[in-house]
Amino acid sequence: MEPQVQRLPVGDGTHDAGHGATSYAVTIEGVDRAVSCRAGDALLTAMLARGLRDIPVGCRGGGCGVCKVEVLGGRYAALKMSVDHVSADDRLQHRVLACRIVPRSDLQVRVIGQMANTVRRLVDSASQAERSGGRHGLPDQS
Repeated sequence: MEPQVQRLPVGDGTHDAGHGATSYAVTIEGVDRAVSCRAGDALLTAMLARGLRDIPVGCRGGGCGVCKVEVLGGRYAALKMSVDHVSADDRLQHRVLACRIVPRSDLQVRVIGQMANTVRRLVDSASQAERSGGRHGLPDQS
């Protein structure tokens, strides 16, 4: 499914009561769970509210580029993003900042920012620990 984007005005809040759905499932490539995102919430905000670190976190306002993702499928609205981190070509390829997108349907994303490899290693370590009986999905410290 080709991603679809809707532009939101800069001053627009992220809450969106008019779309009927109460939440959307966002799957992150390489992670075995979906993040539930309330209609109107930015993807990164929803992830952090659930205590998840599947996408790197930086400034949370679109200025650092740490939370860069590629949207593989679904619809989303985009708030203003720094051109230093999201070029016109990035936007055409649906490479955006997780802190500045609001899902409008279920989404599939891939972490591609500067910390993508670090996040993949953490997720792999947590998955391996979980399979071997580690507590809370964290690697054993023994």
